[in-house]
Amino acid sequence: MQKISVLLFLAWVSFLFYAGIALFTSGFLLTRWELTNHSSCQEPPGPGALPLGGRGEPGACWMASRFSRLVLVVIDALRFDFAQPQRAPVSGEPPVSLPFLGKMGFLQRLLESQPHHARLYQAKADPPTTTVQRLKALTTGSLPTFIDAGSNFASSAIVEDNLIKQLSSTGRRVVFMGDETWNDLFPGVFSQALFFPSFNVRDLDTVDNGIMEHLYPTMDSDKWDVLITHFLGVDHCGHKHDPYHPDMAKKLTQMDKMIQGLVKRLKNDTLLVVTGDHGMTISGNHGGESKLETSTALFLYSPRALFPSAPAEEPEIIPQISLVPTLALLLGLPIPFGNIGEVIAEVFSEIEDSQPRSSALAQASALHLNAQQVSRFLHTYSATAQDLQVQELHRLQKLFSKASADYQRLLQSPQGAEAALQTVILELQQFLRGVRAMCIESWARFSLSFLLLHLLAAGIPITTPGPFTVPWHAVFAWALMATETFYTTGHQTAFSAIQWHAAFVGISESHNFTWLYAFLVGANTFASHILFAVGCPLLLLWPFLCENQGSRKRRQPPGNEAEARVGPEEEQEPLMEMRLRDAPQHFSAALLQLGLKYLFVLGIQILACVLAAYILRRHLLVWKVFAPKFVFEAMGFIVSSVGLCLGIALVMRVDVAVSSWFRQLVLTQEKAGEQSSLVYTGAGSSAREAQPHLLPPCSQDLLASGTSLFYNSRS
Repeated sequence: MQKISVLLFLAWVSFLFYAGIALFTSGFLLTRWELTNHSSCQEPPGPGALPLGGRGEPGACWMASRFSRLVLVVIDALRFDFAQPQRAPVSGEPPVSLPFLGKMGFLQRLLESQPHHARLYQAKADPPTTTVQRLKALTTGSLPTFIDAGSNFASSAIVEDNLIKQLSSTGRRVVFMGDETWNDLFPGVFSQALFFPSFNVRDLDTVDNGIMEHLYPTMDSDKWDVLITHFLGVDHCGHKHDPYHPDMAKKLTQMDKMIQGLVKRLKNDTLLVVTGDHGMTISGNHGGESKLETSTALFLYSPRALFPSAPAEEPEIIPQISLVPTLALLLGLPIPFGNIGEVIAEVFSEIEDSQPRSSALAQASALHLNAQQVSRFLHTYSATAQDLQVQELHRLQKLFSKASADYQRLLQSPQGAEAALQTVILELQQFLRGVRAMCIESWARFSLSFLLLHLLAAGIPITTPGPFTVPWHAVFAWALMATETFYTTGHQTAFSAIQWHAAFVGISESHNFTWLYAFLVGANTFASHILFAVGCPLLLLWPFLCENQGSRKRRQPPGNEAEARVGPEEEQEPLMEMRLRDAPQHFSAALLQLGLKYLFVLGIQILACVLAAYILRRHLLVWKVFAPKFVFEAMGFIVSSVGLCLGIALVMRVDVAVSSWFRQLVLTQEKAGEQSSLVYTGAGSSAREAQPHLLPPCSQDLLASGTSLFYNSRS
């Protein structure tokens, strides 16, 4: 029962560590399931008639296109206040003077001079605010996470339905210039491309100047339908300096002049979109969920009137992913299958028709298509994964059914009141915003929590008295040897470095043994953790090894070797392994103490990874280096803790077997002694004392140890 208690206690401590890892993982390593379904013009998003012009005109899809060309300018880390119009200072208050304020004055002049052609929004990005995740959101309309589980686990290419693939599949010529990250996300999609490396953050000008060199000549040519540029200078300036450095003013001024040149070259059928992928903190970093990191600028402009009214005094705050369904319908494309963004309704107003009902009906039609697409996605996703809230999902589906029925009823009554249309618009918007809130709750709860349970487990006292105390430096050395063996065998803490060929060692590739393949890869990756964890109980021999070496040195002082050889015969000590039986009442406690020490050392390693990931969560390489490091350390800890429990259980099983053998040996010796006393009754005590020496020396040691153990345990 004592041995079972030891194993149960170790399992409980391991569970505390697991709970701590899960607590941190739930907020840091965001996860969702990835679908590969694609929308198409041949398959409407839902039942019912399409809006006027949908699939009825050349180039039309779900809705008639309003623009045939698009210029998408992504300015990396374009925070909202970098582009926000500057107001005149209030009398009596000192003017605010910051290097980045008022440097994009051309946008402000467009907003003031052409209020029906231009609009500035404050787009709120969803965390994590890193470039790769934000580019996925800007093209798929979903909430990309660290682990998008699906068919592209070992690849960075986007396999979900997205705007770039929709444009390419419909024959649009997509030209790209800028950050090479787009080549990793969309390989082989662009008709023309000019990629620049993105990780040299100390270089503020090479990428931007390279784009500027080719931008206007490409605009003037007739070899594109969609032109995408991704400038990096603003982001690099933030990383190298901060937003308050004079170089930031220079980069924003350069971007302002670039936009001015684009506007001069725009034709009436072209839409200009300028946006940032994320913001930046006061120190110039990003990656988290603070207001400065998630606040980005979104600017829309068209040479022809696009908006029914002048902009509000304060720019509207919209989700960043609202850009995806908006661009899809404006360009006559189907909305990407996994989009959960809400269209910007005012963009779909009827400018030429002065009737309020016409604008309201056009907005309701766009929102209804959007809601049908989102409802279809929810139905498909909920059948694949079970991470959405069931009750909330049912409530939202009922809300959509009611709004859709109201919309269809209004379509059948041409003279319907505008108030009823506004009610339908509100219901559809409520559904879309509810879906996004539910998905954020399930996929993007970006809350960095420390390992409180980890600290609780680490605080369990692990010092117990006894003769088998293993020193801390031995435990640390053992754990470091496991880590060193992991790297020396060719492994790295990166998903791209996993040795996948290990899955087919001794197995034909024609067989489909998925779990066996996974087991072989895992065993190959964490072999060092398994071996050293299972062998950890061998450290119990460490004190006796050190004691044995010290006793030899004490028995043979310098200069007395000859005397030691010719001196009287000393009493032989029991074998080192048998010393473990000297104090059986402390043996289980010694195993528990050793196991807790090893778990504590492993816990320190994973806690260091957690702290590194938390402190460096805004580092450029957080999702490329630090997050995978945490994943491997967490898996290594789980494997090691299981191996440790197995190793200790094995040692306990051997201990039980040896104890049983000792008892039989002692009983046999007692019986032999009784028989000898009967036969040699009158031989005297000297004969009885000489009897054990008839055994070999090794058996004498074992017998002495076993006899001592037996009588100690009986006493």
